Amino acid sequence: MVVTGRIGKRRGRRTDCYTSAERSYVMSRIRSRGNRTTELRFLRYCRRFGIRGWKRGSKMFGRPDFVFYHAQVAVFVDGDFWHGNPKKYRVPKSNQEYWEEKIESNRRRDRLVNRTLKSQGWRVFRVWESELKRDIEAVMAKLRVLVPVQMKGAASSKELNRFRVRPKSKPQHQSRTP
Repeated sequence: MVVTGRIGKRRGRRTDCYTSAERSYVMSRIRSRGNRTTELRFLRYCRRFGIRGWKRGSKMFGRPDFVFYHAQVAVFVDGDFWHGNPKKYRVPKSNQEYWEEKIESNRRRDRLVNRTLKSQGWRVFRVWESELKRDIEAVMAKLRVLVPVQMKGAASSKELNRFRVRPKSKPQHQSRTP
């Protein structure tokens, strides 16, 4: 499509310099780069809690935000609005039918991605954006179950067990006999 709009030139009473078809084409060419601030917050928490070994920008089906290849875990950090968090989502007042269909199609796609990755042997971990703000300890505890904490230089699970903190046994009290 040839875009004929000129910046600063008005078309009749409209403030947009493009026709609706041209504006639609221009907007369709814009690609998202993910929810950067939320993903960086998640990454910061992973580092703080000692969870390592993730990769970003994977080309896997569904494009997970983080992939732990060694543990076969795909992590998705879902925005409350775009993925329809049941506790936080509110339908916008304008164009309600469009937004309801849009969010529902996102939810359907999320379910398809979950089923597909699970059938390929992956474990899927989804985190709501609001959970990262509210209860990060619980989120990281769930992730730790799926992704064991890796110590630098540890090569096997036997070596990792060496570094695990074990509870101290109770001291034996000797009875005093006079």
